[in-house]
Amino acid sequence: MSVLAGCVCLLLAVGCSNGAASPDTEAGEVMVGLLTKTDGNPFFVAMEEAARQRVYELDVELRAYAGEGDGDWESQARAVAELVEDGADGILITPSDPAALEEAVRLAREAGTLVIALDTPFEEKDAVDGTFATDNFGAGELIGRWARARLEAEGKEANIATLDGYPKPVSVDVLRNQGFLKGYGIDVKDAGRMGDEEDARILGRGVTMGTEEGGRRVIKELIGQYPSINLAYAINEPAATGAYAALAELGLAEDVLIVTIDGGCAGVRRVAAGEFGATVMQYPLEMARLGVEAVAENTPGLDFHDTGAVLVAGEPVAGVPSIGVAEGLRECWG
Repeated sequence: MSVLAGCVCLLLAVGCSNGAASPDTEAGEVMVGLLTKTDGNPFFVAMEEAARQRVYELDVELRAYAGEGDGDWESQARAVAELVEDGADGILITPSDPAALEEAVRLAREAGTLVIALDTPFEEKDAVDGTFATDNFGAGELIGRWARARLEAEGKEANIATLDGYPKPVSVDVLRNQGFLKGYGIDVKDAGRMGDEEDARILGRGVTMGTEEGGRRVIKELIGQYPSINLAYAINEPAATGAYAALAELGLAEDVLIVTIDGGCAGVRRVAAGEFGATVMQYPLEMARLGVEAVAENTPGLDFHDTGAVLVAGEPVAGVPSIGVAEGLRECWG
């Protein structure tokens, strides 16, 4: 589903399909727009489902848009303009490129529309009225600390590959990456900039676009260049899933510890199966619910609200708080 493709899904308090609004549902007096990066990532699917449920409970109209894929900010900008023209009271957006979207968001706010970022913060926090998201730096730091303790317990020195998000890193990419490296004990120099580290333990990096295919491609390329890689940090669970599949095909799945961030049920099951060492669980359902409520209640001045994160580990390590897979499966989404 994509604005670029001309297929806009209007969700009027309940679900819809094939780009058509539910014909038998009356819209509420408040209109909320939800703009996710893509409908191909379970994280954003779960977010949309949670928003759909909350608007139903509050009798609010929801119009949901998804881009062609991660990085498709142009369709998000057009969706923002369309929502403003149609009189939306608020817009919830997971920005594919926060910097590129600042102008569209500025115009929306000048028109009186409440704009709230979900999951991915804008670099300038004042660019939006509020943000509901994970502390992504903290989440990265948590998974980095766990990975270090796990390898050190096995007497291993890390040879690290990072499976990153986009060619032009966005805030969530930078925060997770830099948090992971800091958690591992690496000097990140400038916490707001990726790639300036001078640590021999970082063997290679690659851009996955947050997809399974990207994860598969990048780990194959990096393993080909650096066969000693034994730790792979992935920007999200789809990229981590692709990386594991590629390593399994190469017969190297037991040689590389994969860690990631998301916390979907599929990812937790992969931790249980030993495919991932650990993942950090986020709460996209909470982000969506809080965003819908903020628009419904016309709540400005929200600033940043940390929706929480918890480490789900196959094996606990001393000094790093975590939960096991059984509890993770009770709390996960998707």
